[in-house]
Amino acid sequence: MRLLLDTCTFLWLNLDLSKLPRGIQQLCAEEANQLYLSAVSAWEIALKHAAGRIPLPEQPGKYITSRRALNGVATLPLREADVFHVSKLPPLHKDPFDRLLICQAISNGLAIVTPDEQIGQYPVRVLW
Repeated sequence: MRLLLDTCTFLWLNLDLSKLPRGIQQLCAEEANQLYLSAVSAWEIALKHAAGRIPLPEQPGKYITSRRALNGVATLPLREADVFHVSKLPPLHKDPFDRLLICQAISNGLAIVTPDEQIGQYPVRVLW
């Protein structure tokens, strides 16, 4: 399965595994699953870290890169084709980072691993 990790899912996978349900931990550990972290999530983490809202043990660039490698998580770049889906989304979710993740999931045929119930209102598969 191809899985797009929500920003919080990636952070909990690396900083506080107890926040992830056992089933999600197993899903992320299955070698057959392809895990992705969006460049949008990296941007969100970097911005919130700079604002003091996400404490990390090292700078975001180093932390994200090392943790992606440790967990076998690939980078998902933001493409122009992904962004064009924004205009098709109903305004159910106000968070621009989440809206872009939804677009990427739709455009790339990915399921999103997230506890965010609002994301499930869009035409995208949500796992939690």
